[in-house]
Amino acid sequence: QVQLVESGGGLVQAGGSLRLSCAASGRTFSSYAMAWFRQAPGKEREFVAVIRRSGTYTYYADSVKGRFTISRDNAKNTVYLRMNSLKPEDTAVYYCAAGSYSGSTHTYNYWGQGTQVTVSS
Repeated sequence: QVQLVESGGGLVQAGGSLRLSCAASGRTFSSYAMAWFRQAPGKEREFVAVIRRSGTYTYYADSVKGRFTISRDNAKNTVYLRMNSLKPEDTAVYYCAAGSYSGSTHTYNYWGQGTQVTVSS
């Protein structure tokens, strides 16, 4: 069982930066791939980024590639999402998830409660 708690969201102007954190409980954090998804009002939850258990491999949605960076610290049971050059279309609730390495919500068994990111133009 893994419990996930996101933090770091907020209001930022376009072009600004934020770093999201997701702290996991339990001793099995390093057993899971970790991902970030986001959901804007009236839209489906969409994949943002994923990182393998060891942190060696990452994969990004085209919409955030080159602007966002996912990383993890297995010693701290934490995954991060560094977001640069933010755009108004990045506005959404951001969720972290633990599961199997993929871009699909279906392979992730554990989800956080989400943190709101709002980018003003």
